[in-house]
Amino acid sequence: MNSKLDWNDYQTVLLIAEAGTLSGAAQRSGSSHPTMFRRINGVEEKLGVRLFERFRTGYRLTSAGEEVAATAREIEELTNATERRVAGRDLRPSGLVRLATTDSLLSGLLAPEIVRLRQVEPEIVLDVTVSNEISDLSFREADIAIRPASAPQEHLVGRRLGRIRQAVYAARSIDLSEDDHDNWAGLPWIGPSASMSYPQLHAWMRASGAEIHCVAKTDSVLSMLAAVRAGIGVAILPAISPTLIPTFAV
Repeated sequence: MNSKLDWNDYQTVLLIAEAGTLSGAAQRSGSSHPTMFRRINGVEEKLGVRLFERFRTGYRLTSAGEEVAATAREIEELTNATERRVAGRDLRPSGLVRLATTDSLLSGLLAPEIVRLRQVEPEIVLDVTVSNEISDLSFREADIAIRPASAPQEHLVGRRLGRIRQAVYAARSIDLSEDDHDNWAGLPWIGPSASMSYPQLHAWMRASGAEIHCVAKTDSVLSMLAAVRAGIGVAILPAISPTLIPTFAV
């Protein structure tokens, strides 16, 4: 047994761990399925221990594999950090970055993060497109899109940043008793207009029966919020603002 692993060995373990399958790891690395199969077998032979459990649905790390993958991540982070520091001595990140997001995310979450980005990378200029429409990254309508989604499109790479919970909001001027919670579908609702790309909310409004009780519709989340604050009615809004107190969660 020769237990001396090189960086390529650690990369192989990390690629398979993150992809979950040999074919996925091979695609990420630009190699083939047989090549990746030989590589991981070679790594396991060096260590004399099985790093992955093989299933029909993919590969799952064993306890030993978890340790090797954790070390690989540490090496990768250290390598990336070193490269950034060295490269930063001569060239800092700069230029225009097109960011597409929604009005609610920009207002509720991203604005403070942009301030911090400006402090860390002052040479980057953000061109922010605020829209509920989905930007086409393949046509460079944006470089990065930050928006609510269950999963990225197949040709894109995405990372989950968190979960956005939804709740029912109403102005304090609207008197809602406990009994109203049992008859929420009949409340004066503010919903998304037909032109607003929000399929989950459209579907929920129809399925819950709230759609037929809408007293107003708008084409953005912030305008729905403004309508709620004005006392026009109640609405489903993302629970991401500390200044908003939900009436009851859904």
